[in-house]
Amino acid sequence: MHHHLTPKKIGALAHLSMLSEVSATPKPGLVDRRTNGAHDDMDFFTFLASATALRTSFDTFAELGCAHAAEPVSALLPHLQAAGIIAERQMFAATHGVNTHKGMIFSLGLLSGVAGWAGARGESITAGHLCQLVSELTQGLTAAACEEARRKPAKERTKGEAMYMKYGVTGVRGEAEQGFPSVRNLALPVYRQRREEGASINDALVDTLLALVAGTTDTNILGRHDMDALRYAQAAARRVQSLGGMKTENGRAALVSLDEDFTRRWLSPGGSADLIAVTHFLYEIERCEEKKEKESVFQDTFSSVADGCSLSRLPL
Repeated sequence: MHHHLTPKKIGALAHLSMLSEVSATPKPGLVDRRTNGAHDDMDFFTFLASATALRTSFDTFAELGCAHAAEPVSALLPHLQAAGIIAERQMFAATHGVNTHKGMIFSLGLLSGVAGWAGARGESITAGHLCQLVSELTQGLTAAACEEARRKPAKERTKGEAMYMKYGVTGVRGEAEQGFPSVRNLALPVYRQRREEGASINDALVDTLLALVAGTTDTNILGRHDMDALRYAQAAARRVQSLGGMKTENGRAALVSLDEDFTRRWLSPGGSADLIAVTHFLYEIERCEEKKEKESVFQDTFSSVADGCSLSRLPL
């Protein structure tokens, strides 16, 4: 069955998810339209340059999925990894060496790849199914990365590797290998509810970010600081949630104060930011699927009515 979600449509959705994430304002400690948050090496325009450089990368991930649809999904990984390395180079060239989107290249790259794979096979493209496919695709990735971290001298370890050694936190790799549980169980339910209530994309994304900061181990905060800083951030996000977040005037004011507080303390929940982009992508890809199903039902009904009215059936 030919699927309506072409690689270009999948790529465009991933690209839009990146732009939506950086545009959501206010995001405590993060780059948004208002401030640079707890960052002195990047701003809103750095993210626009990076997202523009990556515009066709996600088409490529989805095209690779299509091209390997006859093989098991696990066969996709080396192809997506090779494309990911190229995408990272393009990002660093556009940002002069600043890491704006490395986490999103990984997460949205995997999701775009499996969406292309599933689409080419005529399989359903739901959030649950895509997350399950990413989980199958990445089995063993965390164990391999952790083994590599153990073998390296401490000073050569990346932030992610150092965090694993110190806290046992597996970061974005672990999240992908488990099929994005933080997104499925925490972020998507909040985002869906807010969008269904009629909230703007901006407000729904900010409230989803709050839920993630409050309820997950943000590896960016942990990597920059320690477990105490992470617990502080979680408790602070919960306080703002209790005031209503973007739904209330008090909540909005508290969010602006929290942004100033996180910036002062140099707290940047970058792991959660990546996951709101994933959340937006999965929400929108499901909406495309639902819309297509409705159109298909309408088309079938219209065709049967048209058949009944065709000229050849009319009495002469």
